[in-house]
Amino acid sequence: MRLHRLTVTAFGPFAGTQTVDFDRLAEAGLFLLHGATGAGKTSLLDAVCYALYGVVPGHRQGVSAQGEKLRSDHAAPGTRTSVTLDFTVSGRRLEITRQPPFVRAKKRGTGTTTEKALTTLRAHDPARGWTGLSRTHQEIGEEIRQLLGLSSEQFCQVVLLPQGQFARFLGADTADRALLLRQLFDTRRFFEIETHLRERKAETDEAVRHADSDLLALHHRIAQAAALPRDEVPGQPPAAGDPALPEFVLTHAALARAHARELLDIARLRHQGAETAHHAAS
Repeated sequence: MRLHRLTVTAFGPFAGTQTVDFDRLAEAGLFLLHGATGAGKTSLLDAVCYALYGVVPGHRQGVSAQGEKLRSDHAAPGTRTSVTLDFTVSGRRLEITRQPPFVRAKKRGTGTTTEKALTTLRAHDPARGWTGLSRTHQEIGEEIRQLLGLSSEQFCQVVLLPQGQFARFLGADTADRALLLRQLFDTRRFFEIETHLRERKAETDEAVRHADSDLLALHHRIAQAAALPRDEVPGQPPAAGDPALPEFVLTHAALARAHARELLDIARLRHQGAETAHHAAS
């Protein structure tokens, strides 16, 4: 996300309208917001957060979620509090304006009336200029959240990191920090790769279990067919899943083959001896 321009009216310590041209500030590279205590440095950051999400960190200055207390105590009674942010995100240049509820004198009679909070969103097209996007408060909030990929709480923790809250971020539990960093750095593709590899491992483990079952069954058949002498039996086979199982079965098969050849040779010799005795007798 890149900020281009921020305009605030009757917001925080600013009684009138103030504009910050971030493009101009960024021409020299990095820039620093500095000033005396109470000059409005934090209020500018609050204004950015308020423009994007309609809230600022709730612990700061007792600000309510709807922004009623964001209004400057020095603003003229007829001046409405307003924040406008011009920014680019995900290749789209947008301008969002938020105005919290406004208590003003009635135009007729005495007393006051409260105007509802207003939110507008515009998109900039190089060919057509600014175009208004018809959205409700909720729709605008959801679109901004999806574009930024962060909730208001995460934005305040990572992008603005309110004063005194750095320790809170560092002290967050592992699951919360992992979720936040995963969203911040878009590690979804790595998570998908990890999931794919985990599934492949499960499939491979299942295939190995089936193969080991076949090997154990083969070992059993070899033992029955070969009938090796007790002193030549290689012992109990390793359990299924043991990497030594295939080598054990191969060794057993080799011993059984050698034993079978010995028996075959003995049978041939006996057969030859029987034929010789038969010819001699006849």
